[in-house]
Amino acid sequence: MSGHTLQDRVAVITGASSGIGRATAVRLAGCGMALVVGARRETRLAELAEELADRHGKRVHALPLDVRDAASVADFARAARAAAGAQGVAVLVNNAGLARGVTHLPAAGPEDEADWEAVLDTNVMGLLRTTRAFVPDMVARGRGHVVNLGSLAGVETYEGGAVYCASKAAVRVLSRGLRLELLGSGVRVTCVNPGLVAETEFSRVRLGDDERAASVYAGMTPLTADDVARAIAWAVSQPEHVGVEEVLLQPTDQAAAQKVHRRSPGPSAA
Repeated sequence: MSGHTLQDRVAVITGASSGIGRATAVRLAGCGMALVVGARRETRLAELAEELADRHGKRVHALPLDVRDAASVADFARAARAAAGAQGVAVLVNNAGLARGVTHLPAAGPEDEADWEAVLDTNVMGLLRTTRAFVPDMVARGRGHVVNLGSLAGVETYEGGAVYCASKAAVRVLSRGLRLELLGSGVRVTCVNPGLVAETEFSRVRLGDDERAASVYAGMTPLTADDVARAIAWAVSQPEHVGVEEVLLQPTDQAAAQKVHRRSPGPSAA
């Protein structure tokens, strides 16, 4: 992998207990980075930290983190900065996020508000909280890289996904705004927007059961979590004068949010 070395630099990854976050931790550890990983499920984090430490011999600090809780973010950031030491955090991967529910807005009732709040607070406010916690130190050092996990849903809108799409469109806009505001600081910003990705809990959380979640990927070959992780590792490994503003990844079998080639019968992508 060409570009500047990541060896022994420190990466912070949110939502690292599963899916893209976990795959990114594996990839960046393989690039020689020391890691601080955060998520709500501490047992899974501890297992990941042990696995990566054994495989790569790198420092891996597993810390509890709920990006919806400002106090949790503040505690996590303090511990992460202490773990990073004088060199500071080189890469922040804002991966924590979720989708919940597919109710169309005209049919939504008061019970759907809890889902909307969870999606917006996690995907938008959570990203803002962690960004605010780490970027000022990057600016003070004159270097760093923020990677935000967006989605194809932030580029295209579809029925039943208006709130989730709005949250991921916000991630794209915030990423662009942050890059403009950081111009001249030496801090880079990248937004990575995947299409359909299997090997995550995204569809199960959103749709409520494993069978419905599996049907989303029926008859086609989706991206894997590691496909997205490789794109993140590529972006952060570029020479420091190269800014990768945005990456859009889709499976070969997907041409748009709801345009999917299936080799066997299956529903439209959600």
